[in-house]
Amino acid sequence: MHRQLANMKQTLFDQGYLDEQFIQLEELQDDANPNFVEEVVTLYYRDSARLIQNIEQALEKSPLDFSKLECLMHQFKGSSSSIGAKRVKSECTQFKEHCRVGNADGCKRTFQQLKKEYATLRKKVEVYFQFARQIGPVEKACRSK
Repeated sequence: MHRQLANMKQTLFDQGYLDEQFIQLEELQDDANPNFVEEVVTLYYRDSARLIQNIEQALEKSPLDFSKLECLMHQFKGSSSSIGAKRVKSECTQFKEHCRVGNADGCKRTFQQLKKEYATLRKKVEVYFQFARQIGPVEKACRSK
């Protein structure tokens, strides 16, 4: 079962959903705080929901305030980076670039893709954490090769 969990996590890396930051979070987890990573990811999703709502509202304004949108996306990208959300972070980078050049359609299109990546990652990590809780504590996290 532990091997199955490791394979599940490796798949998240292989498919580009997670990056090295996720491993770094796991390395901070210990017996005193066995659910640390899950708690951090849960906080990310709770807090980022507000940012997504703020971005959606800003995208409905006319004309778009690209400076405000870029600032909001900068916050979202930072939060996403902190949990290793690689694909989400990539979409954030594209969105910010569209803001820099004043491309409203690009912002809107990229934001829709970002929300898909965000939702997909959420489902995948929820399944991962649910399985991890079922099988119990894992030995100290180690870096994949």
